[in-house]
Amino acid sequence: MPKDYKAATQWFHKAAEQGYAPAQGLLGFMYTTGQGVPKDYTVAIEWFQKAAQQGDAPAQNNLGAVYDGGLGVPKDYKLATQWFRKAAEQGYASAQYNLGIMYETGRGVSKSDATAVYWYLEASTHGDEGAKKRLEALRLSKRWDGKKPLTKQVDLPLNACTPCFQR
Repeated sequence: MPKDYKAATQWFHKAAEQGYAPAQGLLGFMYTTGQGVPKDYTVAIEWFQKAAQQGDAPAQNNLGAVYDGGLGVPKDYKLATQWFRKAAEQGYASAQYNLGIMYETGRGVSKSDATAVYWYLEASTHGDEGAKKRLEALRLSKRWDGKKPLTKQVDLPLNACTPCFQR
């Protein structure tokens, strides 16, 4: 049976309009990719925000990706980091990886390999392959000794990761 994104979008709209956060987030995702609807970042952001405000981790991560990439909004690394953190602290692997990227590159936060490693380790325990690759790259470049950092740094003063949308 072929995928019918247009029909899926109609069903997601019905659920999203009733306040169902996962449907709101999925609808936002569909608007970012143009699956079943015209690609429209403005509409996507509206749906992501509705879902994110209800605590939907994938939508929070996707809002972070929107602000990190400047997709339909001006780039705002500080805001991207805040959304990634909200999702990461819920155990959402893609957001943990994205937060690691932000710390490794110093976008939206003070650069910190130790904090990047912390978040990459968290993401890798949830199966994120990108995080495993970043850990190996940090180890090979001798920026990490292979030991787990003792703590995560979350209150660093705020100062380019490729957006990683996930659903």
